[in-house]
Amino acid sequence: MLREPTRIPLESRPADFLVDVPAGTGHGDDWPAPEDLPAGLPPVQTFDPALLPAALRPWITDIADRMQCPPDYPAAATVVCLAAVVGRQVGIRPKARDDWTVAANLWGAIIGRPSLLKSPALAEPMKAVDALEVKARDAHADAEKEHRAALTLNAAYAKEATTRLQKAVKDGDKLKAEALAREAIEEPEPPARRRYKTSDATVEKLGELLRDNPRGVLVFRDELVGFLRSLDREGREGTRAFYLEAWNGTGGFVFDRIGRGTVEIEAACVSILGGIQPGPLADYLSETLRGGAGDDGLLQRFQVAVWPDPPAVWVNVDRWPDSTARQTARQVFDRLDAIDPGAIGATQDEGDRLPWLRFDAAAQALFDHWRAVLERRLRTEDLPPALESHLAKYRSLAPSLALLSHLADVGRGPVGEPSLLRGLAWCEYLESHARRIYAPALAPDLCAARELDRRLLSLPEPFTAKDIYKNCWRGLDREGTTAALATLEDFGRVRGERTQGPGRPTVRYRVNPALRGAQQ
Repeated sequence: MLREPTRIPLESRPADFLVDVPAGTGHGDDWPAPEDLPAGLPPVQTFDPALLPAALRPWITDIADRMQCPPDYPAAATVVCLAAVVGRQVGIRPKARDDWTVAANLWGAIIGRPSLLKSPALAEPMKAVDALEVKARDAHADAEKEHRAALTLNAAYAKEATTRLQKAVKDGDKLKAEALAREAIEEPEPPARRRYKTSDATVEKLGELLRDNPRGVLVFRDELVGFLRSLDREGREGTRAFYLEAWNGTGGFVFDRIGRGTVEIEAACVSILGGIQPGPLADYLSETLRGGAGDDGLLQRFQVAVWPDPPAVWVNVDRWPDSTARQTARQVFDRLDAIDPGAIGATQDEGDRLPWLRFDAAAQALFDHWRAVLERRLRTEDLPPALESHLAKYRSLAPSLALLSHLADVGRGPVGEPSLLRGLAWCEYLESHARRIYAPALAPDLCAARELDRRLLSLPEPFTAKDIYKNCWRGLDREGTTAALATLEDFGRVRGERTQGPGRPTVRYRVNPALRGAQQ
């Protein structure tokens, strides 16, 4: 059972806590048996391919097997990519009568060491989005040619209209002159290019992309830490606020800029996907949860965040990709890129720009029960605030995942119980990963202690706190070093000795001899 260590700053510890020894003397042999530090990361559920729509399972399994990477990586990336393609074409109303509408818009992150092939695992699902992007680019190029031809024709008509306008003015025919004036200035609207993703856009440019693509856009960053850090910079508060509002995909947004004028967005809907390493993530989380600039719920919006265990064994798999599985998956993306809301039975009220489906009777009863359990947990369990905020967003995550599964597998009608069960299983799986993600930041003293403990035998005997923090080891700055030493003392792994000599008293530390003996 995890034991919460006593955290007493060294400078405020009672005099009898430290051992006073004359300078230059040895140490006593009355050491306690060292206790083991609590285990590091909480366990996580392994990924079950049954969480995926049936049409996508062979494709994801093939990717993970050929790469020898955790299947969690391509699976999580695929779900976020599907959400980005569906966008605001259709949403779901999770209550039987209420007008609360959820857009299937998701943010995702895959977490792991550099050696676990995060980037290639992200690249495979992104190829399906890239294929749609290329198709849209080619269609836009053809549309631009037609637009230029239309402009040429329009210029000729405008010239003729201007000649007739001058005659109408000369004849005093005001009504005809007004009609000809409008005809002379009319120009065909330039075609808007359908965009599916961007990687590095200013928030103003992203606003223009969303204005022309009301379905939504995916922001893809191979390394998420750079994106997160950029939002923390002074002067980027407006950018951060925009992303916070663009997460749910249902609210409009208006930019007013001197250079760009007014950019009106029907609905800001932005998906985000990328990878991040455990170390930078832990650092960022620690800063955020200590009340930094990022303590506003942005990280909790990365609901599809996975941190799996690395594969226990590696085998060399060298075979052709499963082209049939890939083609089947691409057909799902193509189909969900062209949803006809009416054909799938979606409802759209007058003035409502987001068509929606509901659960069928069995799924509605199941969701209501699950939601009641979730709400009780949020109100009665003693959850850390960061984790509580994360789980609270599962209210929309479960119906979003159920809708995506339904659209991929069934395609029409109310969302049924099988699709909802898959969405709820995703939530259970993702919660175990969320607990792992937040663990280092919620117990920084233990994390710093583990980091120091594995380096103890490389330190001089005795050593001081400065011998530690001067190395700039992760999590072991001055504050982290103090916390780590206090924790290791609580577990009997080191002992602080205040030396009495000339000058200021110095606290020197020795490692429990049992640990050195175990190493020999």
